[in-house]
Amino acid sequence: MTPAGITETLADPNAAGSLSARARQRRWAELERRFPSLDEMSVLDLGGTAAYWRSAPVRPASLTLLNLFQQQAPWEGSHVAIGDACDPPQRIRSMKFDLVVSNSVIGQVGGHAMRCRFAEAVNELGYHHWVQTPNRYFPVDPFFLFPAFPMLPFRARVAVSRHWPLGHRPADDSKSAANHVLTVEFLTKLELSHYFPDSEIWRERFLGMTKSLVAVR
Repeated sequence: MTPAGITETLADPNAAGSLSARARQRRWAELERRFPSLDEMSVLDLGGTAAYWRSAPVRPASLTLLNLFQQQAPWEGSHVAIGDACDPPQRIRSMKFDLVVSNSVIGQVGGHAMRCRFAEAVNELGYHHWVQTPNRYFPVDPFFLFPAFPMLPFRARVAVSRHWPLGHRPADDSKSAANHVLTVEFLTKLELSHYFPDSEIWRERFLGMTKSLVAVR
């Protein structure tokens, strides 16, 4: 199997039957269990994509996606907006949503200060929230698919990004590899609790290990 095929099998959430797709289905099941009236709720997804919601088993009554790039709304009646999840545009800030959702975004916003702003936006914009992040201590990270990647020295992580054939972060040169590495910060349960002290931290498990963490309120 080619590296691209291995990456798809392991970590492409849009590939039917992949490990990532099955993990996403388990998270969907937990989200529906936590919010059984999701189909009646207004939802804001910070950093959300249309592809993610097209695969959803349920459609909320109202859905708004905020991301840095333009995209087509996942279905008629849903909405998309361009903007920074840490500093949402005024049109978004003027609204209050039943639920704010975010997947694998808080670790990529640019450091502690930006994560604080992100958490503030989540709490200001939603009555409830579901904020997911990969667990730093899971043996294989979801972006580079390399064992113990977050614990490696910086130079080693850059080398992985530059030369490792698997994962979603291939780099053409050392500068691009360094930029890729520096934009990803994996959180622990205690760190996620620091940003969301009033939330429950749900552990998504795989083979008995915590694969990702979700702050839920």
